[in-house]
Amino acid sequence: MSTTVLTKKKTEANVGMSQVVMLEEGELAKSVLGSCIGLVLYHERRKIAAVCHIVLPESLDRPGPPGKFADTAIPHMLELLVKQGGNRAGLIAKLAGGSNMFGSNGPLQIGEANYNMVKDLLEELGIPLVGKHIGGEKGRRILFDSQTGELKVEMMGEPAVIL
Repeated sequence: MSTTVLTKKKTEANVGMSQVVMLEEGELAKSVLGSCIGLVLYHERRKIAAVCHIVLPESLDRPGPPGKFADTAIPHMLELLVKQGGNRAGLIAKLAGGSNMFGSNGPLQIGEANYNMVKDLLEELGIPLVGKHIGGEKGRRILFDSQTGELKVEMMGEPAVIL
């Protein structure tokens, strides 16, 4: 399983492909995304979060850690948050990524498929999506701050956006 829970000794985590990182108040998580989705489930009152680097929309019984696929990542993130004392009623979601990194208009639009699956699952679960920065043809770098709840999104040649 590729889940990391930070300790007070480590206050910033790099979230790699398929990883889920749990944050407590004051901890940071960062990631670099292309067609993948960087998803944050954040409990505003408790100041805890689960941050995931989702690679593909559906597991379809393929092997891999729960963070690899949207349909397994979100339930896994919810389970971790509940174990840390966060109830689903207090959660919000923010996300970034879903770029079309290959510049084609063909049938395989993995960035769009990733975003649509995450969005649909969040809607089904009643978790409000309060901020998103998706699409385009460039990768992104994200930084989430569990103290403020801000998700900073940077793209080459564009001003940073705070969600």
